[in-house]
Amino acid sequence: MVGARHGAQERRRDREFEAFTAGAAGRLLHAATLLTGDPAEGERLLVAALARTYADWFRMRGDDPYDRTRQELTARFAHRAWRYRRPRGGLLDRLPPRERLVLVLRLYEDLPEAQAAAQLGLPTERLRTLCLRAVAAMRSRA
Repeated sequence: MVGARHGAQERRRDREFEAFTAGAAGRLLHAATLLTGDPAEGERLLVAALARTYADWFRMRGDDPYDRTRQELTARFAHRAWRYRRPRGGLLDRLPPRERLVLVLRLYEDLPEAQAAAQLGLPTERLRTLCLRAVAAMRSRA
């Protein structure tokens, strides 16, 4: 009886997760590609973040899976930012990884300053400074 209930929960999680990824994976992949500057690296980053979301699915208890996946994506990018310093021809390539991350969260994901700062563990003023610097750098290269 317990095995049947566990199997039903697993199937429900699989269905819910498939529905979530069908709706959100495209936008998350685009964010990951903007961060890494490379579609293949972006896909690897997203797969790792989605795997963590899938593993934590039942523990999320009402948390937004998109927010959870985006947090995991940004944490994994920040932790391995040294990998993404090599220019690959992307629009954001010349920016340092932290500035890239701030731009993607603020401008692409449209996160409020306070939420983006909290997600990155930065004071709001520091996040604002990084965003302004990154935008100025992008404008000067345009």
